[in-house]
Amino acid sequence: MSDEAATGDTGGGVGRLDALEWLASAAPDPGACRWEWERHPLGVALLPAGRLWDVLILPGRLGMAALDVLQRRPDRPGPVIGAYHDARVGFLVPVGTTDHWVGTGVRGAGAGSWVVVPHPGRPHGGVRWLVPPDGSGRLTDPGALELAMHEATLRLTRR
Repeated sequence: MSDEAATGDTGGGVGRLDALEWLASAAPDPGACRWEWERHPLGVALLPAGRLWDVLILPGRLGMAALDVLQRRPDRPGPVIGAYHDARVGFLVPVGTTDHWVGTGVRGAGAGSWVVVPHPGRPHGGVRWLVPPDGSGRLTDPGALELAMHEATLRLTRR
């Protein structure tokens, strides 16, 4: 098997396997996490926040609008999860972000929290990747997310 086939990398960057390994490394037992992803009918696993990343969870309309703003900027956002038909949007941000974040309607999952995380390489129904992880460890910058939320709020109120 070639290195490309083993990693899922076709020359366009870090592959699916690297993303899977990176996400699984947040679990207390990465092997059990990978096992759960492969066998769970929905292809999800519970992972602890506060180890590799925190999650800021925005209401759907605001989260999707903020994601749209972030995707128009030169720096791509880090991994983003959509849940329940995108009624909630979770941005993976650096560890410790939720300790200092203050925002109406924004929930934080940091140390001591567990998050439902979809398998990075399979499509899912209730929980899915809007921006899948690439395995590099890149996260969304909280300052950029805050600015995107302000711009998104302006856009939404003008409609």
